Amino acid sequence: MLTLDFLNRHAVVTGGTGALGTAVVQMLVDAGAVCHIPALAQPDPARFPLARHERVRVTAGIDLTDEKAVAGFYSSLPSLWASVHAAGAFSAAPITETTLAMWQQMLDTNSLTCFLCCREAVRKMRASGGAGRIVNVAAKPVLVPTGGLSAYAASKAAVASLTLSLSEELAAESIWVNAVVPSIMDTPANRQAMPKADFNKWPKVQDVAATIVFLASPQNSTSRGALVPVYGRS
Repeated sequence: MLTLDFLNRHAVVTGGTGALGTAVVQMLVDAGAVCHIPALAQPDPARFPLARHERVRVTAGIDLTDEKAVAGFYSSLPSLWASVHAAGAFSAAPITETTLAMWQQMLDTNSLTCFLCCREAVRKMRASGGAGRIVNVAAKPVLVPTGGLSAYAASKAAVASLTLSLSEELAAESIWVNAVVPSIMDTPANRQAMPKADFNKWPKVQDVAATIVFLASPQNSTSRGALVPVYGRS
């Protein structure tokens, strides 16, 4: 069985207190990593018990759409091996009901945050001696056309395109860049929003996280430039 080893390696997880992010952080610390989570506010330990973990460091006051804040966060890290970008938002509406504010929110929250974090992660990885792993989170509507999601799909398509471009740009430095492409994940929020859905078909966040953590690991010695579907049976 493959054993993932992050001992003495530092990793960033944006959206690290959310459903997917929490699963990623748990697996990373279980594998020996020190995890750094940028957040707007300190999480409630009752809802995010990992905040008490000795190798989990939450930095509050970080707006991931703020260029200076993101640059300052990454530059403050002692070193960096992996950066996982799970922060994002979802919006659904027919095109005639999609406002400019909705469109801009999707671009800011999904595309802009990913761009800024990728850029600063590369800078920090180079400063840490080179080599590393970046894992982004795209979405199934990028690969499977889905009506009513124009703003969301476009913002995630930017994430996918950025992933592929950076993979080629950084390959010679052994900085592998990949993205997972989830369908609707089995989270409490999604169950509440779609109570009549067949939850058994949805991929579990732990399974999506396992794919992310492998791609982010030193044991991933060859995979780069991949958009990895994590659909389950959905």
